[in-house]
Amino acid sequence: MGRDELARLIPHAGDMCLLDAVVSWDGDAIRCTAESNRREGHPLARNGCLPASAGIEYAAQAMAIHGSLTAPTPSGAGRPGYLASVRNVQLGVQRLDTLPSPLVIDAVRRCAEGTGVIYDFVMSCAGATILSGRAAVVLEGPAR
Repeated sequence: MGRDELARLIPHAGDMCLLDAVVSWDGDAIRCTAESNRREGHPLARNGCLPASAGIEYAAQAMAIHGSLTAPTPSGAGRPGYLASVRNVQLGVQRLDTLPSPLVIDAVRRCAEGTGVIYDFVMSCAGATILSGRAAVVLEGPAR
């Protein structure tokens, strides 16, 4: 699944759609790749630097895509939601823009009840973990 298909599954458009492909997914997990970390004019970069903490947005987009693939609404996208909290975030690098591409983003759904979902996420590059943590997502609207 390529970038154009991904952009239809999340509310992010243009350069803010950070992921390039879904490598694999099932009912509990998703693996995505991204090469946007080295793109000129990255929307999350400041003064030409893309901080490692921006990887949380990459993980959030992977979670949103997973939600759309596992529980699509009639429009094909998942239920709208927002990132409520992140915990146990570990950063293995300071910047993402200095890393070679591609980045690999894994998200595993640990719990889903009504209006909330919890995921563990890991971002890696060249086999090394560069970011990990746990995220809580609050979903809007009724469960379908």
